[in-house]
Amino acid sequence: MIKRFTTTAIAIGLCFAGFAQDTPDAAIVQKIRKEGLENSKAMDIAFNLTDVAGPRLSNSPGLKRAQNWAIKQLSDWGLKNAHLEAWGTFGKGWQIDKYYAATTLPFYHAIIASPKAWTPGTNGPIRSEVILIKADSVADLAKYKGKLAGKIVMMDRGTALTSGTKADFSRYADSTLAQMAAATPTANAGRQRPAGGPMADRMAQMMKLRQAQAAISAALLEEKVGLILTYARGGQGTFFTSNGASYALDAKPVSPELEVAAEDYLHILRLLRAGKPVEVEADIKTSFYDQDPQGYNVIAEIPGTDKKLKEEVVMIGGHFDSWHAATGATDNAAGSAVMMEAVRILKAIDFKPKRTIRIALWSSEEQGLFGSRGYVSKHYGDPKTMVLTPDQKKISAYYNLDNGTGKIRGIYLQGNEAAAPVFKSWLTPFNDLGATTVTINNTGGTDHQAFDAVGIPGFQFIQDPADYNTRTHHSNMDTYDRLVEDDLKQSSTIVAAFVYQTSQRGAQIPRKELPSPQPARP
Repeated sequence: MIKRFTTTAIAIGLCFAGFAQDTPDAAIVQKIRKEGLENSKAMDIAFNLTDVAGPRLSNSPGLKRAQNWAIKQLSDWGLKNAHLEAWGTFGKGWQIDKYYAATTLPFYHAIIASPKAWTPGTNGPIRSEVILIKADSVADLAKYKGKLAGKIVMMDRGTALTSGTKADFSRYADSTLAQMAAATPTANAGRQRPAGGPMADRMAQMMKLRQAQAAISAALLEEKVGLILTYARGGQGTFFTSNGASYALDAKPVSPELEVAAEDYLHILRLLRAGKPVEVEADIKTSFYDQDPQGYNVIAEIPGTDKKLKEEVVMIGGHFDSWHAATGATDNAAGSAVMMEAVRILKAIDFKPKRTIRIALWSSEEQGLFGSRGYVSKHYGDPKTMVLTPDQKKISAYYNLDNGTGKIRGIYLQGNEAAAPVFKSWLTPFNDLGATTVTINNTGGTDHQAFDAVGIPGFQFIQDPADYNTRTHHSNMDTYDRLVEDDLKQSSTIVAAFVYQTSQRGAQIPRKELPSPQPARP
């Protein structure tokens, strides 16, 4: 009986100890709420990242403007060691210096479009009839040989537009959040999918299509076309952009290329299919930057003060780079502004953390999470081999934000069941602000994955969809005007509270079992 009583007593003691360390300090939470909700600087931060710095394509002057501003701002708030840290080689930067295009026949009409990233300009103004190319392979281009030099061309393809039946802007319904909260771990989580099957077939078809398109593009370059007009996904004046060439230092040359909004592209296409002549004039100037091909992240800290815990780290971050057709407001000035505002809040309330708090503003996320993966590889370990550094054990958690302007509704556990009761407790003081949901589910496509891949607890918050996927993500509409101020205030406040709790917690955030080494991709 004595042994059973002792074991039970120890278990009860541990339970109460865990509960106590994860119960938010009401007084501190109130300070954080007051500063975050009543004295927010989130929109001012976002203004400087978007309207002032401009588009922030990887290694572009716009990204460098934003990085330099962030370093100064973080230092002015009192963070220490704010600096640029190289993560590895990226390649060339690029920006649009000038863009103009319009139809001049059958009538004048300015075209909504953008040069594709990493494509050259037109080397001065050009005006040309538009030639409709009907080709699915290089062999189909034979009939155009010798006829395309200096011409503006477009492919005979495009998707007819349909009217939408759903609102662009939405928030999660309570029923959807309830389903997320009720999710259970799946037996196949983390396992590799078997080779072959429908997914492999689709990938093979996609690769075949890409190879054919690359061959056609090379043939058009050889013909010295003046400009290619490309159909851009989207509608209602919104188009979703991409890159038209490699950013590698030794990238092969390509033709000038405009990504054209669907309405304008289809207007030209209908005329050409009907045999009506169309003339377009354009003047495009772009610049490449290859003097420094290194990629950089912005790093800054609030040093820890506890003798035993100050060597441990709580990290937060979001990616700083964007696409080029707009100013990257929801993707991801919003997340970066929230993270910067979170550390500003903690400094404003004169918080002295036990653990060191480190903010990271990543670059080149859009090209493959390069900034965060490079940082993790340098500091914590290699997911391909799972050879880890001693510092891998010193980081308690990494928190990320990168799903638009929508307010935080909860957090994805990324399969980390043991963290569930911790986060549920930490969300309780913010239930009135709509943040209630803890889900075992994973989410992907952003920088927390780099940490999760080497066994560090990495988390992305659940955010309301807003108009992220319907209107702003990688589009020409991703501007400051699409930000929702109250949502950014709420998110910044919650992130600041999570950082506070993680830095003060007696133990680190619970960890999952270490992942297996990642096999090399074929």
